[in-house]
Amino acid sequence: MNRKSGFRTEINGCVATAEDLSSLAFAGFAHFTAMQVREGAVRGLEFHLARLRSASIEFFGQALPDELVRGRIRHAIESAPSALSVTATMFSRRGEFTPTGASDDPAILVRTAPPFDGPAGPFRLSVVQHERPFPTIKHVGEASKTQYLRQAVKKGYDDAAFIDTRGRLSEATIWNLAFWDGKAVVWPEAALLHGITMTIIRRHLETLGIEQREEPISPARVIDMKGAAIMNSWTPGVAVSAFDTASVPLSPAFMEILREAYKREPLVNI
Repeated sequence: MNRKSGFRTEINGCVATAEDLSSLAFAGFAHFTAMQVREGAVRGLEFHLARLRSASIEFFGQALPDELVRGRIRHAIESAPSALSVTATMFSRRGEFTPTGASDDPAILVRTAPPFDGPAGPFRLSVVQHERPFPTIKHVGEASKTQYLRQAVKKGYDDAAFIDTRGRLSEATIWNLAFWDGKAVVWPEAALLHGITMTIIRRHLETLGIEQREEPISPARVIDMKGAAIMNSWTPGVAVSAFDTASVPLSPAFMEILREAYKREPLVNI
């Protein structure tokens, strides 16, 4: 723990030592959720818990009780500043490349860090063909996403967006994609991770009277859109101005819709 800052890293509710963490340096069989916590509360807590539960069952064949997970997170933030970023990671005690896990898997690592509200944007995205393995699970060990991000920046872009083998846009490196056709929010139809922020926004668009739908979106189709955005646990929306050389209009109205939908989700105490 960094005692001066109040941020800490815990494994199973105890402060992680250097020895504890050394064994995790190459422990790539794990999944996680990330959240922004304010005054001990977070939006979409039920979705974070459901994500950890379902992914643990998929990876480990069993899951920790929701109340235990909440307790581990709550313990880690007790002495932390009022605003912070939190990552909860479920991992196998036996690591990767092992034929079976431990009987008491998964273990949980909770890490707190300074808060972040996301970049200002707008972003220009380089489009690359890539399909993540286990796309519905937020898992670790995805070197490809960092590689594509760095390659995009070298080419003068801000980040990268992915298309699948059918030519459909799916998501960006650590972001969900959303589009605006002037009347409705259009979500990409493809294999992708349904992010917590995306899920929250979808829940509340209906209460705002905003139509939404899923459909296949090719890079060629983005020029017909009236706006585009990326979102993740940092922010409900950063405007996207281009996919490769295809420009997209900036839509302040679209960004306000996304932010308003997100704000309608109540903060829940951990």
